[in-house]
Amino acid sequence: METIKIIIAGPRGRMGSEAVKLINNTEHFELVGTVDYKHDGMMLSDLPGFQTIGNVPIYGDIKDCLENVTADVLIDLTVPETGMRHAKTALEYNVRPVVGTTGFTKENLAELEQVCREKELGCIIAPNFAIGAVLMMKFSQMAAKYFADIEIIELHHDQKLDAPSGTAVKTAELISAVRDPKKQGHPNEKETLPGSRGADIDGMHIHSVRLPGLIAHQQVLFGSDGQTLTIRHDSYNRGSFMSGVKLAVETVMKQNTFVYGLENILE
Repeated sequence: METIKIIIAGPRGRMGSEAVKLINNTEHFELVGTVDYKHDGMMLSDLPGFQTIGNVPIYGDIKDCLENVTADVLIDLTVPETGMRHAKTALEYNVRPVVGTTGFTKENLAELEQVCREKELGCIIAPNFAIGAVLMMKFSQMAAKYFADIEIIELHHDQKLDAPSGTAVKTAELISAVRDPKKQGHPNEKETLPGSRGADIDGMHIHSVRLPGLIAHQQVLFGSDGQTLTIRHDSYNRGSFMSGVKLAVETVMKQNTFVYGLENILE
């Protein structure tokens, strides 16, 4: 298999450091550069925890990196504003982005899709890289054809910046594609504490939990007369996301279109 040359934006983060390990342990992957605004001009092996990594340069700015490094794919694991800028810049340099940052707006996604169309390049935005989480979303969409009353509870670590999670939003979007809008609960229901019923998407409610000790978890609750159904996925460490990152990198090399959601590349 031909070697895929990869840049990582955000190598020091919890997800980024796992991605470095993934590339280092995958024979046909090669890490050729990183983007980290705090350590411009250094080598990745100069940083704690990366001493065994070869001579991989760190650039403080994405453009500097792309102008000095020949790459096939950019893996971005930063924050929404940075991830958007990085993805657009990578496409300008004919590098395919694989982005694991959540919090993109519909306008952001539409803009990236347009750039991909113009450049005829692939780009994958994945709210969740865990294969099990993607299956949880697909199974929830299947169940929504038979259960119209639905609540989504997503639970994450207390350092997560966006709420609800991208996975919860994506789950609701997939469900909305097969479910007519429906107001749930008592017609005269009133929140005595504002926000207690969570966010509302087409009548579905989404609840966000943020606690130390959690990683990434979601359950989708379905209710009907005399029965309930719960579909739940749990990620106990960030290594759980790496099989999806690997799949996305390998797939984006064969794509010339924009893809939002890992479920669209699972066979």
